[in-house]
Amino acid sequence: MAKQGAILQGYNNELVKCIEDLCSKRDELQRQIVLEEEEKGKIQNDLRILTERLARINESLSKRLALRNDYDKTISETEAAYMKILESSQTLLHVLKEKSGPNQSPGGGGGTGTASTGGATAGRL
Repeated sequence: MAKQGAILQGYNNELVKCIEDLCSKRDELQRQIVLEEEEKGKIQNDLRILTERLARINESLSKRLALRNDYDKTISETEAAYMKILESSQTLLHVLKEKSGPNQSPGGGGGTGTASTGGATAGRL
């Protein structure tokens, strides 16, 4: 009987050791879980902050793109108007050269007629 008691005591000691090992592993696992939960919380907070920042940047970018498109439109319209002014100026210059060209004498006698016509044309512009 003493031999069986010794065997049972050995099993009991082994069982207690196994339970202590399992408890030790469980405690280590719990420590890792706590660390990962903390890291998860930090990452979720960072993600929230970054998401808000991304939303603000997208809004700002959208406004800036709309403003740039307005600038592009204004520049395009202004350039088109400027080209029309240049064409009109060239046409006017051509008309003036035709009117003052072969009918005028080099002595300047016909210059007074051109000056008065030029003055009237300038008044219309």
